[in-house]
Amino acid sequence: MANDFLFAEEPEELSSPNRGSWKVLIVDDEPEVHAVTKLALSDFSFQSKNLEFVSAYSGREAKTLIAQHPDAAIILLDVVMESDDAGLLLARYIREELHNHYVRIILRTGQPGQAPERQVIVNYDINDYKSKTELTAQKLFTVVMSSLRSYRDILSIDHSRQGLEKIISASANLFSSHSMEQFIDGVLQQLTSILGCNDNALLANSSLVAGTLNDDADPDRLVVFAGLGEFERKEGKAIQDVLDATLLDAFKQALDSRSIVYRDNYLVAYCTSKFTSGSLLYVSGLPSQITDTQKRLIELFSQNVQIAYENVQLQNEIEDTQREIVYRLSEAVEQRSIETGNHVKRVAFICYDLAKAYGLEEEEAEKLMFASPLHDVGKVGIPDGILNKPMRLQDQEWEVMKTHSSIGYEILKNSKRTIIQAGAVIARDHHEKWDGSGYPEGKKGEDIHLYARIAALADVYDALRHRRCYKSAWTLEQVLTYFDSEAGKHFDPKLVQIFKSRVDKLEAILQKYPDEDDDMRNL
Repeated sequence: MANDFLFAEEPEELSSPNRGSWKVLIVDDEPEVHAVTKLALSDFSFQSKNLEFVSAYSGREAKTLIAQHPDAAIILLDVVMESDDAGLLLARYIREELHNHYVRIILRTGQPGQAPERQVIVNYDINDYKSKTELTAQKLFTVVMSSLRSYRDILSIDHSRQGLEKIISASANLFSSHSMEQFIDGVLQQLTSILGCNDNALLANSSLVAGTLNDDADPDRLVVFAGLGEFERKEGKAIQDVLDATLLDAFKQALDSRSIVYRDNYLVAYCTSKFTSGSLLYVSGLPSQITDTQKRLIELFSQNVQIAYENVQLQNEIEDTQREIVYRLSEAVEQRSIETGNHVKRVAFICYDLAKAYGLEEEEAEKLMFASPLHDVGKVGIPDGILNKPMRLQDQEWEVMKTHSSIGYEILKNSKRTIIQAGAVIARDHHEKWDGSGYPEGKKGEDIHLYARIAALADVYDALRHRRCYKSAWTLEQVLTYFDSEAGKHFDPKLVQIFKSRVDKLEAILQKYPDEDDDMRNL
């Protein structure tokens, strides 16, 4: 009875929820070993965290528990259990099958001769080897302390590696909204690792998506831009919805003072900004003592992370400006032919829709959308008398008219910008026909660039559905009949089928961007 009481299982003692705990897996077939180990380490604490014990009484049971507790810091492992080498087989399973190289494995054996130390250390990836007879309470304390320090440092290095991988990956395409989020996520991970804190961190900004320099959002209504730990899936949410009153007060203090606020075991840092109301960085689980070096690191991060974010905004502003210039120039060309600028806008959105339905990637579909307004830029070289003639052109006039595709190509072909290069191809090929009867080169089938095949169908569709100086707007039924007859002749037959399957969505684009004197809306 006394022995039953002495070696009874003790309730697992968890540390405070604020600091967490270190998990120790005890693997031994003797219940007394479990009880004595827990007793000897009952008051153990490292970095304000206590120990959480998980018990397994065989190698087989330990396999299940290790899979359930991949964050175990230490395994106190017996060698001889259900077999003479059960512990050694378990060590090999952990390293070679689970590929867990973080957990510190301390081998404890009551039969040293059964598993010679030199042989075990050489052949198995363990971190310490102790005989049970020499493992006093003090030595157990020492080996657990040293193992936890190693485990902490290994995790810190691994977190740094993961953070650096994200930053390096993001640097290849830094100036886009997606890679900026990845970049900030990596830097947050680096920062939490260097400070030795947990993974609860977030960056809050008054604008979730890059692209607006003059942000009119209420600076007090910040949203989560990037998060780790409990904030990992909170992107886009207002901080009022994810933080408690105490944290909100710290956020307000940091925003009002434009400084770094340290409280208990967390900080809120204001990230300076030239263009917007700034960002706020929150990191929790700080060590009890923050060094001057760590504080300087936080200051540098808060100064520079907003600059990186604003670089994305500036890049998007430049790209938006370039796209607008393309639209404006294309609209100017269309005005010469007594067509409203909404024609190029409609064609652009129609091209994007058809490209996505055809199977093009998002980047390619967007490139086509932004380049398609340049399809008729060569009309700047066509005389007004021919361009706006309200009756059938004479043969000589038609030959002049056909030169606009070559003129457009010559205007655009030497650009180093991908959108302009795509525009050159579209300008040259958008009057080629699937059966080879088009111009300027009589290309046939897939020899015609896909961009041009899509743009040609979009251009003809929009032109037929709207009034021109030489014709009235066609009804949708007339257009569908015409496209059926021209599939495999004028148009790529696959594109015609895609067009017919999406005609309702394409008609919605026409309705959304009508001409001022539109006479097709009721057709």
